[in-house]
Amino acid sequence: MILENFQLTGQVALVTGCNTGLGQGMAVALAQAGADIVGVNMTDPSETAAVVTSLGRKFLDLRANLSDTACLEGVVQQALGLQGAINILVNNAGIIRRNDAIEFSEKDWDDVIGLNLKTVFFLSQAVAKQFRKQGTGGKIINIASMLSFQGGVRVPSYTASKSGVMGITRALANEWATHGINVNAIAPGYMSTDNTAALRADAARNASILERIPANRWGLPEDLAGPVVFLASAASNYVNGFTLAVDGGWLAR
Repeated sequence: MILENFQLTGQVALVTGCNTGLGQGMAVALAQAGADIVGVNMTDPSETAAVVTSLGRKFLDLRANLSDTACLEGVVQQALGLQGAINILVNNAGIIRRNDAIEFSEKDWDDVIGLNLKTVFFLSQAVAKQFRKQGTGGKIINIASMLSFQGGVRVPSYTASKSGVMGITRALANEWATHGINVNAIAPGYMSTDNTAALRADAARNASILERIPANRWGLPEDLAGPVVFLASAASNYVNGFTLAVDGGWLAR
């Protein structure tokens, strides 16, 4: 039956940046579908862990500064301690820096590109090597953005990084699909998270954003539940290199 293709029972999902917000929402959704979760964070993910374990799933709490790519192989090896395998990677961890392009610093450029793009590539590489070693394929889900499609304002390094995420999603899919590895991305629209707190607090900016969203509301972490489970499951086995916008209709406007 078709619903069985969405089940993740017995699988292990490595989710970065899942202590709050969208990462937490996706980790919980994967657990609801049956997956055990390896959460990689810099801060305490106790709330996420509590929800996952309340669902009867395992949660392995790993702490790492993912901006340092030297830690990535160790993260993968530690993740294997949960069930001896990894089946799903969700590259969610990311940062944003805001300033006018004319004043934007090299540090803010490098910090954002480093975590949002370089780490995404090299963690995907490390996990793909493990997938190939296991011989069972796997799923990699990158987190893109509306700014993978648009230029944005006052976030040049974030726009560059998320445009890059869309590009490497396609590139990796081209090389790894033959190994049974599906690489796709989700591009969240304007979501109610810590990253958008400043925008939502600005009454004029908030109103202009809502005016363009046909759904007439900010997105919520649970809005990513269906898309992430789909892309993590056998239901998406013939989906490769695609970036799925979950945006309340923003791009259609």
